[in-house]
Amino acid sequence: MGRFNKNNGPAADRAVTADTLSKSQLYFSFALVSSLFFVWGLSYGLLDSLNKTFQDSLHLTKAQSTGLQACYFGAYLINGPISGPLARKYGYPFSIHGGLGLFSLGAIMFWPCAVYYSYPGFLVCTFVTASGLAWLEMAANSYITVLGAPDMAAFRLVFAQSWNGVASVLGPIIAGRTFLKTGQSHTLNHLQWVYLGISLFGCVINLLFFVAKLPEVKQEVDAAIDAKPVSIWTQKHLIFGAFAEFMYVGSQVAVASLTINYYVEQPGLNITVGRAADLFSVTLAVFTIARFLGVPILAKVDSALMLFIFGIGSAVMSILAAVVPGAGGIACVMLIFFFESICYPIIFTLATSNLGANQKLGSALVAAGVSGGAWYPSVQATVADKTSTRKSFFVPIVGFAVVAWYGLYMHMRGCKQQGYWSWRKLDKQTAMAVTAAHRSDSDIEQDSSEKDVKVSTPTYASVPYQQ
Repeated sequence: MGRFNKNNGPAADRAVTADTLSKSQLYFSFALVSSLFFVWGLSYGLLDSLNKTFQDSLHLTKAQSTGLQACYFGAYLINGPISGPLARKYGYPFSIHGGLGLFSLGAIMFWPCAVYYSYPGFLVCTFVTASGLAWLEMAANSYITVLGAPDMAAFRLVFAQSWNGVASVLGPIIAGRTFLKTGQSHTLNHLQWVYLGISLFGCVINLLFFVAKLPEVKQEVDAAIDAKPVSIWTQKHLIFGAFAEFMYVGSQVAVASLTINYYVEQPGLNITVGRAADLFSVTLAVFTIARFLGVPILAKVDSALMLFIFGIGSAVMSILAAVVPGAGGIACVMLIFFFESICYPIIFTLATSNLGANQKLGSALVAAGVSGGAWYPSVQATVADKTSTRKSFFVPIVGFAVVAWYGLYMHMRGCKQQGYWSWRKLDKQTAMAVTAAHRSDSDIEQDSSEKDVKVSTPTYASVPYQQ
């Protein structure tokens, strides 16, 4: 583990804090990196729509079709430990170029797989594409988090990821107008053209990053953390956050992967696959609108408290979707997406706060938590095969409960630190305060003898806490 935490490489030498950049540099960098969220939002939206197509054209069960999700999100688990150290050593541009390269390569490889109807080939291509997205996930989320004041990290990341939602809405629309069109739901003839366009789009974005000068930015933290970086393996808020992200993404992907099935199987509504894809676009539009609505709220309200409320909302709506049939059930599924909207970016910013030089490593660990999407959908799909798709919506409740628990845990840490309950986020200076596990007498003796001070465990960006 020592090598993983070792601080070296040219990126650290040229890194600056965001407060040293001009407004034009900040705005340009934010806009350029935010474009990456659009890239994988489009890919993710297409993947969810493809789930139903593979069931029809390759005669797969619901559980077998989720092998695509297993490869897609399993790539995050493998690439997390790789992308973090490389990003810290060589910088954000290196990770972005590598991620876009893998993404474009995997997308173009879909062409022959679609021609020959090769399900194993689709699994391999999905893994390669997702490996690139895993690199981008770590780099883009981490970069947006540190590109400004720590107390506004959740505000920035939710806004940037809102464009991910815009792209994910377009994915099912493209699917519904091409390979899910009426009469073509059992063929993959149009699939290769879609992924050819995605590959070319990735190449164009990569070219833009080669031309543009993206400054290397580091996290703004207290001087004590900056002088002696903390180990990521001792940070409870990071470890718990990575687990919460693991469970949340699993629940989110499980819900999304069976949403089209859920709509098609509602009794008495006679919803076709193409119509279900359109409804799925509406559902993702609800998700995106909720993200944009959350942006101004997070400028004032503690992000951990928001995470707790939205985690509870997701769990309640999942229960109702499992017991309410027809149009009411569809409305409940849409509300699940509403409450999911801001969970991922808030968990990311809470978990990676106040890590200093090891912030990229912490970001890689949280990004690896996205691998929760590799197994959770299969569990729900198995329940759907044995019972019904509607009853399978009991399965995601556990993941949403973990999200609510993490939000409450982090919010109560902040309340205990400041000595009173408050729904407001704290200012920048308070958010950057050094926090940690209770310091022992031996630590105090080291202070008096002018030895190195043991840096205490930091808390999240909104509120500091000391045990």
